[in-house]
Amino acid sequence: MKPLDQKSIIPLYHQLKQRLDARIRGGEWKPGDKIDSENRLMELFQVSRNTAKKAIEELVQEGTLYRVQGKGTFVSKPKFEQSLGGFYSFSRVLQEQGLHPKDHVLEVKEVEPSATVRQGLQLPEGEMVVEIKRLRCAEDEPIILESSFLPKSVIQDMSVLHEVGTFSLYDLLAERYNVIVVRAKEAFEPVLIREEESILLETEVGKPALLLERTAYDTNNRPVEFCISIVRGDRCRFYTELH
Repeated sequence: MKPLDQKSIIPLYHQLKQRLDARIRGGEWKPGDKIDSENRLMELFQVSRNTAKKAIEELVQEGTLYRVQGKGTFVSKPKFEQSLGGFYSFSRVLQEQGLHPKDHVLEVKEVEPSATVRQGLQLPEGEMVVEIKRLRCAEDEPIILESSFLPKSVIQDMSVLHEVGTFSLYDLLAERYNVIVVRAKEAFEPVLIREEESILLETEVGKPALLLERTAYDTNNRPVEFCISIVRGDRCRFYTELH
């Protein structure tokens, strides 16, 4: 094991972090594998406990590793990556990565919109919306808790929306209601997982997540969907390219 460079301007904890990350990226440690303990890292690299602890903590914070109380530190599954450079589909992203997307429809109901939803859909006072609440999964792992709100004036038959678990929402809107979604506007902000969300997403309360709000528009530039999603921060990563 090559020792760390004690004379380098790069802090020892960062050098150690790079070594651990290289072992993960190189496939020496695979998702689910337990990594060396702090004591073992101290022995291998001749560093202090604080140095070993800080290197591990940074990788945990970045989502590369995760801790299990009383058992140790393990390698996380790689995150699903999605570019923000254009219109995208969560299901298509998973399919491109060789995974099977599954949508579980939790609820379809007519509701009175909140002020945020009303504003997003540009609705007059008194107009109702249809809410579709669903859990979006990769294979059987829940990733996104999503609520889509559609103007009631657009939806003639709510029962059709239960098919969202089988067909994409936008395909159903096009085929059953002749509503073609052509563009969308999205906003992101960091949040923490709340108790109800943690149960459905099968993760811990207080874990980092992204709150995503999307407004989708049809060919007449009319807002036809306002969507609020809670996206697991430990499983998803969004990026953009600057030119």
